Amino acid sequence: MSPASAEPLNALSPQRARAALLECCGSDRWAERVAAGRPYPTAAAVLDAAGDAWDALDEDDWRTAFAAHARVGEPNPDDRQGSAEQAGAATATPAQRRALRDANLAYEARFGHVFLICATGLDAPQMLAALDARITNAPAVEFRVAAREQRKITDARLRALFAR
Repeated sequence: MSPASAEPLNALSPQRARAALLECCGSDRWAERVAAGRPYPTAAAVLDAAGDAWDALDEDDWRTAFAAHARVGEPNPDDRQGSAEQAGAATATPAQRRALRDANLAYEARFGHVFLICATGLDAPQMLAALDARITNAPAVEFRVAAREQRKITDARLRALFAR
């Protein structure tokens, strides 16, 4: 990343910066913390600050961020970024869509939050395989795995923000 690539975030008004950051993560506290650090000298500095802000959140904040996501295989059509991230699910067969829906529901019943995976580049069978593998995790383990996946999603969305 070039040093100037943080400029798209730095150039936004405080309100727009916070809104753009909220689209990246879904946690108000995270967005406020990252926005408060502007201006950033580089995109790498934004990513570092974003990681530090994520690590400083508590479980309630993480759950808020999780809740901002649509189910895997069921992207919200109003969320262009989420739809692009889940583009691999668009070619799912009807049987795969049913299997994803059923697996999502079972996951949510077990863990109390939506299944999170950085889905960019994954197809429906890969998403389903990850769901099937992770549903056997202990709840505390899975919560941490979901938090790591949320952080990956956030980083990818930040990188897309820099490219605007």
